[in-house]
Amino acid sequence: MNTDEKSTFGLSENIAGMLCYLGGWVTGLIFMVCERKNKTVRFHALQSLVWFGALSIVTTVVTMLSKFWIIGILFGIVGGILGFVWVVTWLFLMLMAYTGKTFHMPILGDAVERTISK
Repeated sequence: MNTDEKSTFGLSENIAGMLCYLGGWVTGLIFMVCERKNKTVRFHALQSLVWFGALSIVTTVVTMLSKFWIIGILFGIVGGILGFVWVVTWLFLMLMAYTGKTFHMPILGDAVERTISK
């Protein structure tokens, strides 16, 4: 990856890639809609959109289920684990993008790559 290549916003590729992850699925969506020329930034944007969008949906469901008395404890623990996974992947993906590495998440990364290549 060439970090000298610019994005639609005039940002360097690594900064734009990192920003795709900064706000989770929201910044992923913004960059996915606005970025037209840089495929690496579009990859980061779509991966962020799908990964953090899915985590948001699962976290919302788990949070709602944690309100029930008996299963609430189990879903409370699952919610804590999801929060940890969210933070770790968020920091890791931003770091990888900033350092100029395009990390393909297992299964998801390949699907995103195929979608961007079309």
